[in-house]
Amino acid sequence: MQAASLESKEQIYDAVKEELRDWHKILRQYQVPDTKKAMFHTGLTFAMYLSVWIFQYWLLENNYSAWWVVLIAIWNGITLGRVFIIQHDCGHKSFTAKQWLNDTIGTICSFATIIPYKYWAKSHDFHHAHNGQLETSDIGDFECLNTEQYANLNWKQKVRYRIYRSPLYFATIGGPAYVAVFNRFRFLKSEYFEKVKNNVTVNNVLFFLAYLLLGWVLGWKNFLIVQFANICFFGVMALWFFYVQHQYMDIYKEGKDNWNYLLSAIRGSTFYKLPRWMHFMTGNIGYHHIHHLSPSIPFYNLRKCSIENPIFQKYCVPITFWQSFKTIYANLWDDKNKRMVSFKEFKKNYQAS
Repeated sequence: MQAASLESKEQIYDAVKEELRDWHKILRQYQVPDTKKAMFHTGLTFAMYLSVWIFQYWLLENNYSAWWVVLIAIWNGITLGRVFIIQHDCGHKSFTAKQWLNDTIGTICSFATIIPYKYWAKSHDFHHAHNGQLETSDIGDFECLNTEQYANLNWKQKVRYRIYRSPLYFATIGGPAYVAVFNRFRFLKSEYFEKVKNNVTVNNVLFFLAYLLLGWVLGWKNFLIVQFANICFFGVMALWFFYVQHQYMDIYKEGKDNWNYLLSAIRGSTFYKLPRWMHFMTGNIGYHHIHHLSPSIPFYNLRKCSIENPIFQKYCVPITFWQSFKTIYANLWDDKNKRMVSFKEFKKNYQAS
């Protein structure tokens, strides 16, 4: 996480391109999906999520405090994150060997996560194809302004950007807003999304009907308390994970003309070093550098790939849970020094000049 000089960065980049030039061959065996294993993980994950969901609902039905439901939602939000990773892999067409089964499981997962399956998958594919490209940071990723762009904003735009990049936003409304609001509307309207534009409308109608039925059967008050408590904590967790996987001081970013796919994966994504149980609960998404190198690897093969090929750990950017909190200071891109800087550093060293 320490700032590296431009010279040492270039040396690392050259070494990555040389030592990982055969990465396609290394990863090939891990890209083969195992449908039986996928079904096992699907069944286990939904059993975990639904059993806790039912327990939360039971607590409310038996007049226990709603705060117990909210407290338990911290755990069930993480479990819902595992449901989302299954949806995520289905969108990458990597979860099972059959595409119709990927689409079926992904759609079912989307009813739990309330994130439209095909629309989000299309956005996420764009992110994978352009990760680290400075021109497209606002699509499928956290918008990242460079120091010059930020300096040219008016005060209202600066306030909006600072809120957007603040820890308070991540820990409160950011995640739930992304899950429940941003994905309910077709904000991404370019030609790239033309084929999936109706997916949002169809999903909205189906979500509305499903919620109408569940609210009528289970009772609106208790159903909504349980559901949205879980969704809120899921949103916070999902947004934080996505943030720390692509925002840190020495991240690789480049203009599209000089952009390199291999470097964007290995040096533009972190290896989030978490306890084993947390890797399990989050579908191994912490091995993000390998996932970005090959999204065709299903999540249940990522850890094995990492263990059997230590070369992928040699040049990655490892970050522990406690170290990840330092990423909140990665606020703006300094194009001259090829690194992220904090708002405080910008004010001290850039704004003055």
